[in-house]
Amino acid sequence: MHVTSNTPSGLEGRTAVVTGAASGIGRAVASHLRDLGMIVGALDLPGKSIPKDTIALPADLRDTKAVTSAVQSFGAKYGNIWLLVGNAGVSFVGDIEHGEEADWQRVLDINVLGQMRAVRAALPSLRKAGLGASIILIGSCSARNGIPERAIYSASKGAVHGLALALAADLVGEGIRVNCISPGTVDTPFMAELIERADDPAQQRVEFEMRQPTNKMVDAREVSLAVTWLANPINRSITGSVIEIDGGMGTIRLHRGRTNHNPINASDAD
Repeated sequence: MHVTSNTPSGLEGRTAVVTGAASGIGRAVASHLRDLGMIVGALDLPGKSIPKDTIALPADLRDTKAVTSAVQSFGAKYGNIWLLVGNAGVSFVGDIEHGEEADWQRVLDINVLGQMRAVRAALPSLRKAGLGASIILIGSCSARNGIPERAIYSASKGAVHGLALALAADLVGEGIRVNCISPGTVDTPFMAELIERADDPAQQRVEFEMRQPTNKMVDAREVSLAVTWLANPINRSITGSVIEIDGGMGTIRLHRGRTNHNPINASDAD
């Protein structure tokens, strides 16, 4: 389902790159930006299925040369990149005693160094795009909330939050805004896979839903709407911000044992 509007978004005709655009949040963001009239470069692993009417940028974020070539070739062909959405990431389930050092290196290489590679590749073009160019990094609620069995992932997303703020400080004088979006538990194919692998999939889904005081996982469309709002050039004073889309996970505390019996359904947010 595409989110459409007759109101100008301020993004029409501009050029964007979205990493991790083949699935989950990245796919929702790339599709939404395309629907708003942006020229979207969808960066993901070679062979991945990207949204219709986006431009494939096949590259592994662990490969500096491939990322630089894909991003800079896109900017040269379609116009200076005006928006970079650093979304690509991988997870790992386990506490501090689980996983080999290679698992830590893989997650950090993609989730943190991958952000660095994408930003470095896009920066020359972002600088030429002029005032209002924007970088949005996708973080996670796990950077600020202790979540069981997410040691590696939480460490990587904490680094992403810190990176976004440091970038904002470094680039504010050049007119490039940098912000971070911190979603709660998002209903993505990755979460669906975790649910299906559980001994009791139905109960596992309930547990994931109940992480949020709203008693629902975050819809990827909600994140895409936040991306377009942050990217709108009218929001020139919003930089160095971490926007929480977590159903109140980070700020709301319910009485122990109490749940919200009137959860916000997906249809309510349409």
